[in-house]
Amino acid sequence: MAERDIIVVGASAGGVEAMRELVHSLPERLDAAVFVTLHFPSHGTSVLPQILRRVSHQPVLHPSDGERIAMGRIYIAPPDFHLLVDHNAIRLVRGPRENGHRPAIDPMFRSAALAFGPRVIGVVLTGNLDDGTSGLAAIKRRGGLALVQDPGDALFPSMPQSAIEHVAIDRISPIRSMWPALDALMKTPIEKREYAIMSDDVTENELAAANLSAIEEPERHPGHVSAFSCPDCGGVLWELRDGDFVRFRCRVGHAWTSDGLIAKQSDILDDALWTALRSLEESVSLARQLADRHQERGNSRLAARFEHQASATEARADVIRTALMQERGIQVAPDVEDSEGASEPSRVAGD
Repeated sequence: MAERDIIVVGASAGGVEAMRELVHSLPERLDAAVFVTLHFPSHGTSVLPQILRRVSHQPVLHPSDGERIAMGRIYIAPPDFHLLVDHNAIRLVRGPRENGHRPAIDPMFRSAALAFGPRVIGVVLTGNLDDGTSGLAAIKRRGGLALVQDPGDALFPSMPQSAIEHVAIDRISPIRSMWPALDALMKTPIEKREYAIMSDDVTENELAAANLSAIEEPERHPGHVSAFSCPDCGGVLWELRDGDFVRFRCRVGHAWTSDGLIAKQSDILDDALWTALRSLEESVSLARQLADRHQERGNSRLAARFEHQASATEARADVIRTALMQERGIQVAPDVEDSEGASEPSRVAGD
């Protein structure tokens, strides 16, 4: 019987392919419960359980809220709900987004660490940015183990690379060898000692579950006030640290890693630039119309003035257009088609 029997898996861009290969490698008898969060769009239908059932020896399903945990099953977080692992049951909550995602990886990792401590193995697979790192750190604090896909093997290496840089990883493995590595970790004896529960981890878990007591008592808020505001609600962000890994959370619970916050701010800037460009182009069009009208009426002085205004505004618009067209270095993974034509997105906005 495995001593470590709670396996939580997080993936983002490229995750459908990785999960399919991992699930296919699992043995017929699996003495563990597996929980999976893959970043889905909030508005949509996930066909990931159907895709994985075709290669799995275990039942694969979207659980119901309050469903009791059973060994030998693979539970997939449904779109628009965080999957939280409680002592005996699964909770599905529409709590605040983390790094712009719901479901998000870190709330699931953190909840499993609090509920099951050293019985937990956290697995971070392919994905952009740094989701999963703080949740994996919480698992390690509670005596759990960490397994990460080899970044060189990952379709998108950022998530596993971030975990390796900031967390003491127990095993690094290519996806084709993930089951032997996972099997070895499951059989690793648990050290017989007490593992402390960090109050900040408890508070963050309550915030992810939208617990009003955590939201309404600011003195319980983890971290310290930063100079930044939350892109989701505009509230003040508190800065938190897992070693040298810096992240942020607002009063109502929206959470951001440093990379996630930068990416979101880049999106906000992008929207602002498009708005500015639209306004400038409208100004150019209006000034040219006025210039033509005055020219037709024989008022060359006013026509020249409006034409000069149009040219100057057009020059400013060109600067913004050039900035918008610059490459931002964000990779996009193709959708994965299953054999019946249904697609499962392997990258969503914010990855």
